[in-house]
Amino acid sequence: MALRLNLSAEDRGRQSTVAGDADPGLAESARVGRRGFLSPLTRRILVVNVLALAILLAGLLYLGRYEQNLIASEIAALRTQGEIFAEALAEGAYGTRADGTTELQGAIASTMLRRLVTPTKNRTRLFDQDGLLVADSRTLLGPQGASISVSELPPPDADSSIGDVFDQTYKEIIEWLPGRGLPLYEERPDQRAADYEEVARALEGGPASALRVDDADQLVIGVAIPVKRFKQVIGAVFVVRDGATIEEAVRSVRIDILTIFAAALFVTVLLSVYLGSTIVRPLRRLAAAADEIRSAPGKVRSIPEFRGRNDEIGDLAADLNAMTDALSQRLDAIESFAADVAHELKNPLTSLRSAVETAARLKDHDQQSKLMEIIQDDVTRLDRLISDISDASRLDAELSRDETDKIDLNRLLAALVEVHRTSGSHGDRQIAFEETSKGPFSIMGNEGRVAQVLQNLITNAFSFSPPQGLVMVRIGRDRDWIVATIEDEGPGIPHASLEKIFDRFYSERPDSEQFGTHSGLGLSISRQIVAAHQGKIEAENRTDLHDKVLGARFIVRLPVS
Repeated sequence: MALRLNLSAEDRGRQSTVAGDADPGLAESARVGRRGFLSPLTRRILVVNVLALAILLAGLLYLGRYEQNLIASEIAALRTQGEIFAEALAEGAYGTRADGTTELQGAIASTMLRRLVTPTKNRTRLFDQDGLLVADSRTLLGPQGASISVSELPPPDADSSIGDVFDQTYKEIIEWLPGRGLPLYEERPDQRAADYEEVARALEGGPASALRVDDADQLVIGVAIPVKRFKQVIGAVFVVRDGATIEEAVRSVRIDILTIFAAALFVTVLLSVYLGSTIVRPLRRLAAAADEIRSAPGKVRSIPEFRGRNDEIGDLAADLNAMTDALSQRLDAIESFAADVAHELKNPLTSLRSAVETAARLKDHDQQSKLMEIIQDDVTRLDRLISDISDASRLDAELSRDETDKIDLNRLLAALVEVHRTSGSHGDRQIAFEETSKGPFSIMGNEGRVAQVLQNLITNAFSFSPPQGLVMVRIGRDRDWIVATIEDEGPGIPHASLEKIFDRFYSERPDSEQFGTHSGLGLSISRQIVAAHQGKIEAENRTDLHDKVLGARFIVRLPVS
């Protein structure tokens, strides 16, 4: 036992030396350096918060319904314009053929179309009933039938590099969104109505519209309205407008969303870093303190407390402090137990060594026999000590593993009293049992261990009782406690020893009892068992009115279940 404890101490010393060579503060700094500016936990918090914000941003930037509403409004406006153009052209740009049929006049239609389109600035074309292009708002008729194409100049390039960077960033973000999936808008040199689906449908008698995208992936809206003269389709007006207005409206909304997102992202990052620091910093302090305790268990016995934190970290710090205190007490108890064991084992070993050395020099057979009796007594004492020490060392582990059940303490005491009454091993000494109050007397615990305590106290009471003495066992209730008392009529306990008798290896035995019969662990084990059941055990002397000692009394208090 002592050898194992010494080896464990040496192992702890080597571990302390190896771990203590490095400064815990330096080790913590090294860990922080390896982890970078942000701890892994802070990075996880930051990633989760930013990811949720990014998903929300993607959903907001995808303005499908908003864009569809704008396109629908634009188509309605273009249809109204087309109907106005069609009515005007049907009244003023027609001619009658020799066969009496009506046809569009290209020169008149081109002039009228140019005047009608000027306020709207929309590209408008007119196709006749044969699908041929009659007029185009971007084509002017010159002398001798010559035509001139008119197109708008692109806006001048801005010199702002910041605007270019912003536009480029915006385009890259928008590219992540799903595309429109629209056909490409193309214009052939010799345009015909069949080139445009909506114009072909309009020549059949009904308005039609279509959406396309140009080479720059910009939206192009086309609306075709039939030109009717006396309900006869003589052509179709084709109004085309790019989606610049729609794109700008959507872009404006997206810019507002991105602006709000940037502000929200900035706040999210700050709050994430702050939240991470409020979690990581105390955890680092707790980890550093735990590392110090591991490196130097004999020097550091406390964990930083966060009294102002009413959260899980505060609870963790409090629990770690309680655990550290319990471990410190356990270490102290183990060291004290090892010292007591070494001291108690040393006495019989010294006696054995002296007896063996003396026996080797003696020639007298009678004296050798006496020495052999001493040796045998010391060996018996050692065996008893080792057995009791083994039981005491396993007690904590067994108490923590044993399952608890509901125990009727009244029934248990009555059974123990009856066993002692009928055993006849106590001579003419008597035992009695009394209930001082009404039950129930139920407790939660290990019945075998509780019986061990009560059995030990009853046996002690018999050993101190004089011939024809009475051992009195009582049980009663004191509010939430069940109180069991065992009284004897012996000489009592010295006042200075009322608390010492519960110490390990302390023995206060009758003078008539042979030395070494008891190891002095019985009452210590009893207190340990009672404490494990959240109870208390005390000792006191019974006295009369003149303070004369009438015997000893042991009181066991256990909580009611």
